Amino acid sequence: MAGVVQIPWYATLFRGDEFEAALVEIAPIALRYGATDYEVLRSNDDRYRFFQLGYFERKADWERYWYGREFVDWRADHSSWFQVPVVYTWCDRVIAGTLAPNDVGEPVS
Repeated sequence: MAGVVQIPWYATLFRGDEFEAALVEIAPIALRYGATDYEVLRSNDDRYRFFQLGYFERKADWERYWYGREFVDWRADHSSWFQVPVVYTWCDRVIAGTLAPNDVGEPVS
């Protein structure tokens, strides 16, 4: 069953912008491991709080990404840039939706 993994990150003091740039580097690599989509969110209320999301068809693909060489090295290189522990959550995707680009802004009759 398709799922979504949520990784809550919390950057250390004065590292918010640098940590954002580091997440921009590592998040797209999920596609190499079978992710269908990914995103990184940064809180507007707390600029040190980030959420990384990855959409995978199989949890095993997620685990290959999380424990893969790129992510292991990335976590080691940036270990002082985020607070630990980092505990991810795997969720089953129940339903999702989106608007087609031409539907945005269309008035409803």
